[in-house]
Amino acid sequence: GGTCLNVGCIPSKALLHASEKFEEVHDGMLAKYGVKVSGASLDLKAMMTEKEKVVAGLTGGIAFLFKKNKVDWLKGLASFKDAHSVEVAGKTVTAKNIVIATGSSVTPLPGVEIDNSKGIVVDSTGALDLAKVPGHMVVIGGGVIGLELGSVWRRLGAKVTVVEYLDAITPGMDGEVAKTLQRILTKQGMKFVLGAAVQVVERTAKGARV
Repeated sequence: GGTCLNVGCIPSKALLHASEKFEEVHDGMLAKYGVKVSGASLDLKAMMTEKEKVVAGLTGGIAFLFKKNKVDWLKGLASFKDAHSVEVAGKTVTAKNIVIATGSSVTPLPGVEIDNSKGIVVDSTGALDLAKVPGHMVVIGGGVIGLELGSVWRRLGAKVTVVEYLDAITPGMDGEVAKTLQRILTKQGMKFVLGAAVQVVERTAKGARV
């Protein structure tokens, strides 16, 4: 696998950190500390480059640990030949025990076609690499990943609306914590539509309609 380091926890935290710094300066949040800045602007490309540096540094660290501890790293799509053999890029590896740790995948929604390359209807991976700040971003699902990425783009200037099927965000989390979190995010400017099922996402000339 490698979701967390490459397209998960690490890049999202890097963007959360960077977007928080931008908002502090751009929205005058530091003025009360005597730090007054005018004319602050966003260089999204530079922010994304810094995110990639963080990812490269940590994945490179893992690669170094592999090499140091004599761990063989085979790059490629793996498929089982039998219960104890896996084939990767034409090479067969046999072991008593095999652990499947391929990372996570986005839950498919009927009527919603994802195409990260176009940057209109994207999954969490695509939302980490948008070329520009959306005018309006609709986040389908009020879980932690959607709220993280929604927070990033809201700080950078997007209007953000979260649509959640259940009657509360962060399903499975303590109810009081979820309510408090929603109040905080609402105060920050995010909008929530709860108890709503997404039926279809239609592409339009200007973007998409949910």
